[in-house]
Amino acid sequence: MRKTTLLEVIAGKNLGINATDTDKQAILSAIAYLEDLNPTPNPLEASELLDGNWRLLYTSSSELLNINRIPLANLNKIYQCIRLKTNSIYNIAEINGLPFLEGLVCAVAKFETVSHRRVQVKFERSIIGLQRLLNYKYPGSFIEAIESGKKFFPIDFPITSNEPQGWLDITYLDSDLRIGRGNKGSVFVLTKS
Repeated sequence: MRKTTLLEVIAGKNLGINATDTDKQAILSAIAYLEDLNPTPNPLEASELLDGNWRLLYTSSSELLNINRIPLANLNKIYQCIRLKTNSIYNIAEINGLPFLEGLVCAVAKFETVSHRRVQVKFERSIIGLQRLLNYKYPGSFIEAIESGKKFFPIDFPITSNEPQGWLDITYLDSDLRIGRGNKGSVFVLTKS
């Protein structure tokens, strides 16, 4: 089993939306195999590998997959963009809907390193709207606008909790694949974009 095995078993699963129980077992098995072969035992120290824009290939997170249950909404691409310089994470979900009404959900978080592979995550801001109104083209330029302090219409609000809302373990990292496990038991498989 190699990376290609994992990529083959998640192919066609639409981020995990179409995964059957049998598929999920096969995916978890392929993930566990790769985690045992992790070429980067200290992923949070491998800034050249970790920093950047990552596109989600598969998740078991019901919070993310349930976005697809909103009427007239279909998940398109989900990105997790890591900016080590500012200890920031940008979770960006592109949502297809009716023509010209493509949506976007973005959660902005800060992270704190707590071990060689675990970060505590504290969400600070949420942005929801139509891609056209947000002038969204791709994650990089949108993140630049957020970091410049721009406010977005119609929904842009701070999340005012002082407590971390969760943690994430990076269990596999190489030049183009990252696997993570979250505090709610979810797994995430991402590719560098």
